[in-house]
Amino acid sequence: MNTVWLVWLGLAVGSFAVLETWALVTRQKGGTLSERLREWLGIYPVKHWRIVTSAALIGFLIWFGWHIVFQR
Repeated sequence: MNTVWLVWLGLAVGSFAVLETWALVTRQKGGTLSERLREWLGIYPVKHWRIVTSAALIGFLIWFGWHIVFQR
């Protein structure tokens, strides 16, 4: 099972690297993951749900960090 997760991780990181590099090279507006996340979360352009989605993302990141570091 360890191999399956490592392959999945490699594919995820590899695909991110390809897409992000392509966006940076072509300088296409809205092409990077950061720009996509800002739009999806309603941060830019500003949407009325931005506080809720931003809080949900921050909450998830805090929980996930705690889970990885301190849970057994």
